[in-house]
Amino acid sequence: MHFDKKSVLVTGAAGFIGSHLVQQLVKKGSTVRAMTHYRSDPSLHNLEFLSSEELARVTIFKGNIEDPFFVRRCVEDCDVVFHLAALIPIPYSYIAPASYISTNIQGTLNILEACRAEGTQRVVHTSTSECYGNAKYTPIDEKHPLQGQSPYSASKIGADKLVESYFYSFNLPVVTIRPFNTFGPRQSLRAVIPTVISQLISDNKSIKLGALFPIRDFTYVTDTVNGLLLGAITKGIEGEVINLGFGKGISIEELVKIIIKLVGKTASIESQEERLRPEKSEVIALISDNSKASEKLGWKPRVSLKEGLEKTIKFVLQNHHLFKDIEYAV
Repeated sequence: MHFDKKSVLVTGAAGFIGSHLVQQLVKKGSTVRAMTHYRSDPSLHNLEFLSSEELARVTIFKGNIEDPFFVRRCVEDCDVVFHLAALIPIPYSYIAPASYISTNIQGTLNILEACRAEGTQRVVHTSTSECYGNAKYTPIDEKHPLQGQSPYSASKIGADKLVESYFYSFNLPVVTIRPFNTFGPRQSLRAVIPTVISQLISDNKSIKLGALFPIRDFTYVTDTVNGLLLGAITKGIEGEVINLGFGKGISIEELVKIIIKLVGKTASIESQEERLRPEKSEVIALISDNSKASEKLGWKPRVSLKEGLEKTIKFVLQNHHLFKDIEYAV
């Protein structure tokens, strides 16, 4: 399967990764449907970074993934469905866990049922490395146990298992791609890298964050998108779960020091109690074993952490009005 002239649906299309994926699909000649969450304002959010020529080739479907009738209309006659729509802020999942069940589990069920009914050729479901919880060993491969250490991660485990069940029960051609911490242009302030950059360019003398000791594996957004695309066209991987991660871990504290140096500012680093996860909910280390992605997809990360950070810093500087230095909000 090639993407030229294929009908493709992207859920969560106005999000950080989704908008980059839509843009790449347009460049590859696909007929793209972009499912976005309905709001009364006319904004297309991250899709507005596409050129007018690119946007003209995208059909926008505004609605709610929790509505099975809306989802069925979006999926109708599509060759490939990329499912990225999810409620993702971990802190908010402590406050409103039922919302995560509705969006992440019920929404995924709606996608699966619609794709089953429509005979979709390939469904690419997006998971998260948070599903692994505290590492029993590193690097983490796909055989690592899953552990729900936040309502968010529990909801994503539930969604992943639903996807798995539809492969075994109904032979639905699904592939689950499990990215480790994706970063890059268009990512919101809920994520650590744009938060740090925004505070620095606002001349904050103290960078305010949550826990500084956790170790994460950061992957640039174009590499994640490339992995998702390969998940759609690679033959013989139906039913598989595949990690996408650079394969190198770095502590949040060390990451912040690198960003401070690249921005060329001076600032201290402060861990604020209000930004911390509950103690037993914090995931200490997430480092990917990406050997399966290499073997099954021919995927390897191409953008280094430093190069990706430089691109992200440039984006935030050019769009600082979108990254106003505001007080921490869940």
